[in-house]
Amino acid sequence: MKFHPFADVFPLLEGNEFETLVEDVKVNGLIVPIVMHEGKILDGRNRYRACMEAGVEPSTRDYDGNDPLSYVISLNLQRRHMNESQRAMVAARLATLKDGQRSDRQGAQICAPTQEDAADLLNVSRRSVQSARVVLDKGTSELVRAAEQGKVPVSLAEKIAAADPDVQDAVVRRIETEEIRPLEAFRIEKGIKVQQRRLLEPTGKYRVVYADPPWDYGNPMPLGFGDARDHYPTMPLEDICALPVKDWVEDDAVLFLWTTSPNLEKSFAVVNAWGFEYKANFVWDKERQVMGHYNGVAHEFLLICTRGNCTPDVRKLFYSVVREKRTERSKKPAVFYDIIETLYPHGTRLELFQRGAGRKGWECYELESTDDGFRSVDKKEAA
Repeated sequence: MKFHPFADVFPLLEGNEFETLVEDVKVNGLIVPIVMHEGKILDGRNRYRACMEAGVEPSTRDYDGNDPLSYVISLNLQRRHMNESQRAMVAARLATLKDGQRSDRQGAQICAPTQEDAADLLNVSRRSVQSARVVLDKGTSELVRAAEQGKVPVSLAEKIAAADPDVQDAVVRRIETEEIRPLEAFRIEKGIKVQQRRLLEPTGKYRVVYADPPWDYGNPMPLGFGDARDHYPTMPLEDICALPVKDWVEDDAVLFLWTTSPNLEKSFAVVNAWGFEYKANFVWDKERQVMGHYNGVAHEFLLICTRGNCTPDVRKLFYSVVREKRTERSKKPAVFYDIIETLYPHGTRLELFQRGAGRKGWECYELESTDDGFRSVDKKEAA
């Protein structure tokens, strides 16, 4: 027997739930008949499957109402204890039904519900339905199944769906086998290859270094509150310190190092490990604050550190606070390139942990995602 499209918006039972149903049918037979509509199973897909598994002949009856969709939704919500994320997945499937499904015995036609209508029917927010739609469109079958079973909140599943398929499936496996929280599984899977990456050593020496390390904040934030691991792979402090930057720079060199308030103290360990001494800093005022651990945060620090004798070539004093709106995640304003190039017009320049297109006149070392995790690429002259 085929399943009616209205019935298919709900996921089938799996695992222990289905096995329990099969055993019940074996012992007691089919107590509640399967409901048919337009020659297809409208209600009772799992009972039908259990009958086939148990070797029991199923009994059926025809649906005699005039609102089969509401009928299916009402029965399933009564029988199942579905959380909001699961209901959102159902609503997303419902909103993608093809227009013109037959709605009653007289052949009347209906239109597929809008996302807003589907959200109302399933008592969820439209935003949740939109997230579920992304999961259905971009998620692997394993991720979709996990969201439908309530193992992964739909808001997190939407973010996971943006990752490569192998990462999506690995997150689901980690949740199921290690029984850890979905958010932590996602963060682990995104960063698991970071320790295996290395930065290829430059072939020359550099006078100016500009670095924006992927700091690991350690104390995780809830989803949506700005944890760095939700946006890019991070590195432990000891790995950042271990980079042999002091071997890549001239005896007289300058380092411009980005850091944030939570990592301010840690950044001095990096400065020392790379063979520099702290001298001063710029403050980037982002004009709009974001969530912090102890207060709202609207700024970052650009530390100025030197090695040997490397005072600025040009004696121009820039104001220490630079007010520029924050744009993309982790992207720094181009004005800081201008400041550095004005102060230090001479010598070779190296940018570490570069994100984005880079800057002409700078040699950049960036990390890119591969099937095996993260790898570094050869140095390049930025366009």
